[in-house]
Amino acid sequence: MDYLLTEEQVMLRDLARQVAQEKVKPVAAHYDETEEFAWEIVKIYAQSDLFGIYLPEEYGGMGGGVLELAICTEELSRACGSIALSLAATALGTFPILLYGNPDQKKKYLPDLAAGKRLAAFALTEAEAGSDAGNIKTTAKKDGDHYILNGTKQWITNAGEAEVYTVVAITDKKKGARGASTFIVEKGTKGMEFGKKEKKMGIRCSATREVIFTDCKIPKENLLAREGMGFIVAMKTFDQSRPGVAAQAVGIAQGALDVALDYSKKRIQFGKPISSFQGIQFMLADMAMQIEAARALIYASARMIDSGAKNIAKDSAMSKCFASDVAMKVTTDAVQILGGYGYMRDYPAEKFMRDAKITQIYEGTNQIQRGVIAANMIKESLKG
Repeated sequence: MDYLLTEEQVMLRDLARQVAQEKVKPVAAHYDETEEFAWEIVKIYAQSDLFGIYLPEEYGGMGGGVLELAICTEELSRACGSIALSLAATALGTFPILLYGNPDQKKKYLPDLAAGKRLAAFALTEAEAGSDAGNIKTTAKKDGDHYILNGTKQWITNAGEAEVYTVVAITDKKKGARGASTFIVEKGTKGMEFGKKEKKMGIRCSATREVIFTDCKIPKENLLAREGMGFIVAMKTFDQSRPGVAAQAVGIAQGALDVALDYSKKRIQFGKPISSFQGIQFMLADMAMQIEAARALIYASARMIDSGAKNIAKDSAMSKCFASDVAMKVTTDAVQILGGYGYMRDYPAEKFMRDAKITQIYEGTNQIQRGVIAANMIKESLKG
């Protein structure tokens, strides 16, 4: 479909597609097998100016928005959703600074993040605070001109590789979720350590680790917004970032469809390519329709966010929830079309299926997304 992209957006899409197909696709299986963080490709992303596409020009970015980020993430994920996550997760860790950072904080951190010189990570999740994000236990206690952080964050994407972390911690236990605050913590700060790299079902080369704070002392200037704003910062960040997860999901789905379509034309059964069989044709048609519908929802949501609309939570959640469900369905069907070969690691279909699953889980499970959607629908109906 023609989404009426601008000339600049088409150029960005074509650049990201070229990087994905020429640089990422040939090494995707290697990094999935070794589970190494793909620094070689991260450097190529940086050289191609992809890290700054959604950041203001005054900080070295390209001045784009969520739509540009979605376009880029989709194309990179079409080759490998795991390696693409190094960029997408950096955006997640950067959004709190972009949205709530003061001029000094933005000037200090955004230029390096835009240039890809440093990666970022967002540290919210804990052992007892996954879907229940308001149940975080990590604390930040004011001590003169500093805050002292104690606690452990779990399943943090880019952890150990990133150098800039936006961390949500409790500054006032009596206020519950309203007592949370967000801080910028730099890698190398005394009292900050990382757990082992987790071994995962999918997105295997992406780094997922615990981030452990033990009397970690950070300057008060690293507080984002003000005390008590932590939960709002986190939720507003997700409103901006969820179309990026949706784009990752659509990219993975599109990559799987590419593989399935190509295979269906080459695989001969009963003397014909299986693409000539109606059963396969219907599957391919459904996969294509689902992907296009998800893409249209993502682009519409991203455009609404970039327009400055205030009530974006519902649409952002819809795009993430729908696209990730589509990714799981399409990748499962791709494996089915490839049959026994689809189950073999010699073919990329099974990797797309493994990588797709996480998109239904992180940045809020799809059950949480449905709760956000319904809550906003009910709220809107009461106003009407």
